[in-house]
Amino acid sequence: MRRRWQVLGLGLTAAAGTAGCVIPPPQGHVVPATPGLAAATKTPKAAPRPGENPFARAAFYVDDQSSAKRQADTWRAKRPEDAAAIERIARQPKADWFGDWNPNVELAVDLRVTEISRTGGLPVMVVYNIPNRDCGLYSRGGAKAPAAYKTWVRAVAKGIGSRRAAVVLEPDALPLLKKCLSPADQQARLELVRFAVATLKANPGTAVYIDAGHSGWIDPPEMAQRLVAGGVAEADGFSLNVSNYKSTDEELGYGREVSRLVGGKHFIIDTSRNGNGAPNVEGDVEAAWCNPDGRAIGAAPTSITGEPLCDAFFWVKPPGESDGRCNHGPAAGMWWPDKALELAKGAK
Repeated sequence: MRRRWQVLGLGLTAAAGTAGCVIPPPQGHVVPATPGLAAATKTPKAAPRPGENPFARAAFYVDDQSSAKRQADTWRAKRPEDAAAIERIARQPKADWFGDWNPNVELAVDLRVTEISRTGGLPVMVVYNIPNRDCGLYSRGGAKAPAAYKTWVRAVAKGIGSRRAAVVLEPDALPLLKKCLSPADQQARLELVRFAVATLKANPGTAVYIDAGHSGWIDPPEMAQRLVAGGVAEADGFSLNVSNYKSTDEELGYGREVSRLVGGKHFIIDTSRNGNGAPNVEGDVEAAWCNPDGRAIGAAPTSITGEPLCDAFFWVKPPGESDGRCNHGPAAGMWWPDKALELAKGAK
């Protein structure tokens, strides 16, 4: 269901700042987060002011070495129509995911933030390593113990440092809170989410959005309680629809309700695959979110959402990466060209 992002193809072989390190040109470019602004717009280097939308006036980084871009290049000669369709995915910015597949997460984060910051872009990343992740389902894993998780989060924060970044914190951790955890483990998870918020927010330029699932999962009052217990008061807000397919209008309505219950906190929406909304599948919950057929990419990433409480639409889950071994898909996070093509061609 989630992306297993690895430090591959970055063109950097040593930690940023290492004496004598030769850093080659960036392997990506930036696009403005606000339509109409010049393409040369750069993300401000100064820390955002309290209450400021961290996506406003930002530039978004497009990875020219992404799986979608490589696929388009592979198909360009013999399958030009399909290559053009995949380019619709390749040319959009997407979040980078970090978890237990990164053997040295501090270095991995440092390299990526360095790469993106050098272009003037805003790094957007997903922190995804909570113990008992995904309740043992397709994206199971995570840190082995609370102490290990805290050490890992400190490393992520150190990798970001004082530079600007936006973090989506632990997709599904709060929505799945009562699905597979004992009452004691639920309290432990909430403490870890609070710890992660406080640790990441200690960096002056880091914006943090705690994941809050989507409109079809947890009722707003219950989700608001979980967000408050997870430290949303210290965070910039919450994220919605990560790796899901709910329509933007549904998520805007849900976001407003949750925001009202958590002190007016802002939110972001993952629009990467919600162009056709979620499938209407009666009695089969998994079929509604795990590689469903007939879906499409959604609105391009932007800070112009038409909703004052919504800071951005962003492609948090890269389109074309599998949700898991379901509906003929490969393992969670693996690139799936046929699904990517379906999503790209299904857009209205």
